[in-house]
Amino acid sequence: MDKYLIVIEKADGNYSAYSPDLPGCVATGKTPREARENMAEAIKMHLQGLKEDGLPIPVPTAEADYIGVNLQAL
Repeated sequence: MDKYLIVIEKADGNYSAYSPDLPGCVATGKTPREARENMAEAIKMHLQGLKEDGLPIPVPTAEADYIGVNLQAL
């Protein structure tokens, strides 16, 4: 099973999600969890559409990590 990285961001009054490996594939939700669930459906639909159109399915390559910053030291 392939895994696509998704990014969930706080927006004005809701949350938005996207995948760096799937340009144009986005979703929103009232909560982070809802945005994630909606994004899972959006990815399935996006990949199915690519397949039906005879286009290549992007291989997931994006990675994520956190960088710690001591804000008190700034």
